[in-house]
Amino acid sequence: MAENAIEAIVSAVREAVGAVVDPELRRPLGELGMIDSVTVDDGVATVGILLTIAGCPMAQRIERDVAAAAAAVADIREVQVDVGVMNDEQRAALTARLRDGRPAATTPFTPDSLTRVIAVTSGKGGVGKSTVTANLAVALANRGLRVGLIDADVHGFSIPGLLGLHDADGRVLRPTHVDELALPPVAYGVKTISIGMFLRPGSEDSAVPWRGPMLHRTLEQFLADVFFGDLDVLLIDMPPGTGDAAISVGHLLPHAEVLVVTTPQPAASSVAVRSGQLARQLGQRIIGVVETMSPAMLADGSTFEPFGSGGGRAVAERLSSPDEEVRAVASIPFSTALRTGGDAGLPVVAEQPEDPAALAFAALAASLAVRSRGLAGVKLPLSVA
Repeated sequence: MAENAIEAIVSAVREAVGAVVDPELRRPLGELGMIDSVTVDDGVATVGILLTIAGCPMAQRIERDVAAAAAAVADIREVQVDVGVMNDEQRAALTARLRDGRPAATTPFTPDSLTRVIAVTSGKGGVGKSTVTANLAVALANRGLRVGLIDADVHGFSIPGLLGLHDADGRVLRPTHVDELALPPVAYGVKTISIGMFLRPGSEDSAVPWRGPMLHRTLEQFLADVFFGDLDVLLIDMPPGTGDAAISVGHLLPHAEVLVVTTPQPAASSVAVRSGQLARQLGQRIIGVVETMSPAMLADGSTFEPFGSGGGRAVAERLSSPDEEVRAVASIPFSTALRTGGDAGLPVVAEQPEDPAALAFAALAASLAVRSRGLAGVKLPLSVA
């Protein structure tokens, strides 16, 4: 075969394998510098790839995808994939590339970012705030959005369990580390980080006895040292109440929007108002109130409402002012599927999308998806030619 023809085939193979997307970094291998070499000899393509770390959990999948991409090129009858590992210099270059020039220990989620940050908060625990966060995240991902989720409830983390982020032995999945960057596990299209992923195996039930400074530092690291990539939405599952973590998130993300979660009960709705008021004092904007454990319609047409109704509307009215109206944006009805799915790590919006609770989450996601952040005052990466 003529030399020019071989060069053309090599170029086609390199282009094909370079377009394979890394399942953790969600960027093409060619862009990440993970294609080391490509040669073609008598229809046999040999592709050298460089994994980010030894023991990469996605190694087999990447190797399989690369082989399939190369095999799809015309005149290639056999593919061999040689797997290596990046050296320190190559890994440092990759980390710098992922940070897009941003210095270490700084968050990409600045007011200039196009990522919409939504903090989900409540006045007290046990109202279903984490369930709302997990299912809303999956519902937004189902709409094609790129979604990240930070479990900021350090003392009462539950997001890994709600999203089924466990291995076959029941252990919480852990991030993959590339130098100082942590690549978060992905479930149902949602990139997720939680303190539960950093606890020693077997100690997931242990208390996390941290006070303000440790909580603040952990949240800073979640924002700066976890590589979420380009996100459309970042959800934050806040701890209940108005303590250190809520104040830290307010200082770190003053531009975040806030969803307040409550049940219909006055005992929950009265304290939910306080969490909304704190968010407002920190400069954050309240975008709505979500009521959980709302009345459900039974098969015989009767209504089941053990906790009453109207708590969400009451909170919204108390948080509204002449200058800012706050609306009750969703009512999540009682649902056996929602409860059992949460216990099993199977979000109802993904596993039983026709359930009334799932439909309510889908409607909430639809309403939030069309209300994107305004671009007023945001610096866009454009220049005059």
